Amino acid sequence: MILHCDAQLVVADKPAGLPTVPGRPEELHDCLWHRVRAQVADALVVHRLDMATSGLVLFARGIDVQRALGRAFAQRRVEKTYEAVVAGELPGDCGEIDLPLIADWPNRPRQKVDPQRGKPSVTRWRVMQRETPLGTTRLELQPLTGRSHQLRVHLAAFGHPILGDRLYAPPSAADGACRLMLHGRALAFAHPAGGVPVRFQSPTPF
Repeated sequence: MILHCDAQLVVADKPAGLPTVPGRPEELHDCLWHRVRAQVADALVVHRLDMATSGLVLFARGIDVQRALGRAFAQRRVEKTYEAVVAGELPGDCGEIDLPLIADWPNRPRQKVDPQRGKPSVTRWRVMQRETPLGTTRLELQPLTGRSHQLRVHLAAFGHPILGDRLYAPPSAADGACRLMLHGRALAFAHPAGGVPVRFQSPTPF
């Protein structure tokens, strides 16, 4: 589960179905953070992945490093790369989805597109493989912003929901996989000790 650990940070590989941080129900108390802290007691949360999403999560060792890495995320100095399998075949080989997002308060935790009140949200996509007989496409995704559920909402609004998405996909796509087919495959950023560029990767498990 821990892929890298040094004096400043920890990189862990979260399985699908495990929360990043503890939830209120007792069954959600087990989480990635608690498991990491069992091995690295001073690990602090920097960012999160949805419970249904697998992939790389970054933790800081100490409050100063947590603040520095938090600023890097806020200032978009962390490159995040995801892989997903979506319904349908996309037009073209690459592009951007630029749709403002806001919390759908009556239906939390859902988010929604809102051109008037939504926050700017941009996702780059690139076709990795078209699986024509199955009617699906494997994509590489790079969120240029970090909104909650951004990739899931953007792909659903674009007409190509992520397979296995119980919140945003229609039943045909939601039931088309045993899990949410979304994985945080890579993180790249300047290491807080010295600013040397580092990149961490996790093989996509689907």
